[in-house]
Amino acid sequence: MKYLGYSINSGFENMKIDSDILENSIKNNSNDILIRLYGWKPMCVSLGRNQKEFSMPTDINVVRRLTGGRALLHDNEITYCIVTPIDLIPNGESVVESYKYLSRIFIDFFKDLGINLDFGENKKISTNFDYCMLISTGADVCYKGKKLIGSAQCRKNGYILQHGSILYDYNKELLENLFNEKIEGITCIKEILPNLTKKEMISLLEKYLSL
Repeated sequence: MKYLGYSINSGFENMKIDSDILENSIKNNSNDILIRLYGWKPMCVSLGRNQKEFSMPTDINVVRRLTGGRALLHDNEITYCIVTPIDLIPNGESVVESYKYLSRIFIDFFKDLGINLDFGENKKISTNFDYCMLISTGADVCYKGKKLIGSAQCRKNGYILQHGSILYDYNKELLENLFNEKIEGITCIKEILPNLTKKEMISLLEKYLSL
């Protein structure tokens, strides 16, 4: 695994960087698992590749991801992008198995911090939910039954690009106003490890991914 670093960018820039990593991996026949971490400035809503557009306040930037899934508000979080050849992953042709394989990177990281995470239960998806973190699948990463990391994938020419949103903290009122939905069943790092700052969290993740 090759760690590409952490940066803070606009929504458009983040999606362009991820797309470039995928295209360069395909072009160069990369045989590495590449991973980067990033933040968003200003806050931004990303829509899934095939998700319908819906109204957002004019002061909220909106971008469309390469990956599927529903909308996410990217604010106080740590986002990851992983690009890998499918054949590097055991049973990589299985979408669920590939999700779980890549997500275990973060499960193992949190285990080193004394936090036990596991995969959520498959639940019937309600089309009423526009906010991605409210949808539970068997590949989501949860803490005590509450979703902490939401992920989405796309596949192209034998490669996977997987996005993931690791909530450090969230503004429940803002989310409920934006998506007109009751926000429940999610958690964040600040609730689990209240004394760990976001800066410290990023530093720990960077050290772990650089090993």
